[in-house]
Amino acid sequence: MIIVRDLLKHYGRGHGSVQALKGIDIEIAEGEFVAIMGRSGSGKSTLLRIMGLLDTPTAGKLQIDGVDALKLDEKRKARFRLKKMGYVFQEHSLIAELNVLENVYLPAVGDLSRTDYIHRAEEILEIVGLKDRTTHYPSEISGGEQQRVAIARALINQPRTLLADEPTASLDEDSSRVVLDLFCRLNRELKQTIVMVTHEPEDRQYVDRVIWMKDGRIDTG
Repeated sequence: MIIVRDLLKHYGRGHGSVQALKGIDIEIAEGEFVAIMGRSGSGKSTLLRIMGLLDTPTAGKLQIDGVDALKLDEKRKARFRLKKMGYVFQEHSLIAELNVLENVYLPAVGDLSRTDYIHRAEEILEIVGLKDRTTHYPSEISGGEQQRVAIARALINQPRTLLADEPTASLDEDSSRVVLDLFCRLNRELKQTIVMVTHEPEDRQYVDRVIWMKDGRIDTG
C-alpha cells in the first residue's frame, strides 16, 4: 500500500541545515493500523506529511497504491491527495460558518451529485456517532465531537489511507478514547488503512504495529 525507500529530508543549507529524515525505509500494508512513535523532533510528522504528499523530500522514493507518487506533477498530486488520502490533524480546523454536515461534504470531489455527497456525509456521520449533530455548528459541539467531524470529513472521498497527526493531543482522556475506538472500528469494519503519529504510550494498545523513530531514523533497537 505504502512503500518508502531511502527517504531524506533536509531543511536549510550548509552548516545551518537540519536533517529531519535520514534514510527512512518502511512498508505499510493495506488494512493496517500503524502508529509512528518517538520523541518530539524525531521526524514523525515530517514523515507523515511526505507520505501524505503535503511536503516534498530531499531524496528517496514513495510508492502509494502502486503509484510513484513523487513523480506526479502538482496538479496530479492534488487530485491524488483528494481521492486517495484522508487527513486528520491535531487541530480539526472546521469552518465556523458551516454546520457539521456542510463541513463534512465540503471537500467532496468526483462525479456524484451534491445530493449524493450529502447522503454520503450523512452516512459517515452516523458511523462516527454524530447523526444527531448534522445541523449544529462547530461552536455548539464539544472538542471530541469536532474531531469526529474532522474524521468524517477526511472520509468523504472514501480514501484508501487515513493519515492522522496527533489526533488526540488536544482532547481529554474520555474524548481521546472515543476517537481511538472509532479508528479501531473504521480499521476493523471498513478495512481502513490508518497511519497515526502519536506520542501517547497508551495508544499502542489500539494499533497493529508501532514504527519507532529516533533522530530522523527508524529505531530498530
